Amino acid sequence: MSSGIELHELHAVPAPNGTGSVKDVPVVPGESNSAKDAPRSRQHVNRERIQLAALYWCLFLAGWNDGSAGPLIPRIQKVYHVGFAVVSLIFVFACVGFIGGAMINVPLTDRFGFGKMIMFGALCQIVAYAMQAPAPPFPVFVLSYVINGVGMAIQDAQANGYTAGLSHNAETKMGLLHGAYGAGALASPLVATQFSQMRHWSYQYLVSLGIALSNAVLLFTVFRLKTQDECLAQVGEAAGETGTSEHSTFRQILTTKTVHLLAFFILVYVGVEVTIGGWIVTYIIDVRGGGPSAGYVSAGFFGGLMTGRVALLWLNQKIGERRVLFLYSILAIALELVVWLVPSLVGSAVAVSIVGVLLGPIYPITMNYAGRVIPRWLLTGSIGWIAGFGQAGSALFPFITGAISSQTGIKSLQPLLISMMGLMVILWALVPGAPRRVD
Repeated sequence: MSSGIELHELHAVPAPNGTGSVKDVPVVPGESNSAKDAPRSRQHVNRERIQLAALYWCLFLAGWNDGSAGPLIPRIQKVYHVGFAVVSLIFVFACVGFIGGAMINVPLTDRFGFGKMIMFGALCQIVAYAMQAPAPPFPVFVLSYVINGVGMAIQDAQANGYTAGLSHNAETKMGLLHGAYGAGALASPLVATQFSQMRHWSYQYLVSLGIALSNAVLLFTVFRLKTQDECLAQVGEAAGETGTSEHSTFRQILTTKTVHLLAFFILVYVGVEVTIGGWIVTYIIDVRGGGPSAGYVSAGFFGGLMTGRVALLWLNQKIGERRVLFLYSILAIALELVVWLVPSLVGSAVAVSIVGVLLGPIYPITMNYAGRVIPRWLLTGSIGWIAGFGQAGSALFPFITGAISSQTGIKSLQPLLISMMGLMVILWALVPGAPRRVD
């Protein structure tokens, strides 16, 4: 605790502000100092549901974006006459955008606030899809991924940070938030697989543009460009404290070791997730002899991802989030060995779907765990950095996969995935443990 008062003399009063911090105050006899114990009006509850619905749709779009790549990559290669290494430039440029978005998110949020920043991210995605829809020359096409990456990183950071700042059932809401991502990633391959076989394949991005426009309208209507304090006040959350350090929030975050361990863990995890979704279709076609409908294997993976994030919430709580993450990772490695070593098209498709179920809960578990090991006044900013930096994994590792595949063939996908999953286990073991905080 930051104060010198003994733990049994405290209640933690959730006090989200721009930093989503939580303030420890002495217990006053005869009074309840816990925001969780304080009753909220039905208006507050309903308003929170509306806010969360807007954030869920925002994450649905993020999942839609990531799930579109797999079925379209073979068609993009044919249209632009490029190999694995060159087509992987879309991931490189997206990585630049993700890292750039993560870098500017914290300082710009301090200056402009939650509402304006998440709206800026939404507008970036609109611009990117408008550039992609007419199938422009390849340099313009890949450049649009920088703009898209900036927009996604900022929205992902803001949505995760805001949800983590809620004091009532934050773990379940975080699971549902990323379940919405899984729903988007499940839906998009079903649509993208159809467009990949059509003459106007790039019209997939017109559908994405429509979703992005609805996302921007919803975010503006619900949050009205307001700060996080103002939005949280609408749902009955109290304004809170900031840290007492003379250094900026950004500097404090960058000097916290745990933040970097979690950021690199999420970087690798998101890399594994999007590499499977992005390259498994090519793997199934080239190595397992799948046909044009192989795009549905990607849909099965992301469907498993969505299912795992919602259906396994009870198991996470029963076993413990730290321990269960090791279990999921080891089982996923075992199933990837099956995909690699057993030459069965149907078996590979089923195993990939189950891998999605196992990997699904890992992201929300990590975000919830961050709330227990990171100083409270840095929580929202730190989660924003972790989420934004981690999004770079969705570009970096698929690019590495494409670059290696250009030399060795797509058969290298499975050993690469197993190596990355092993690195995940090591990084998670390095993250310091902490007791569940008292709220």
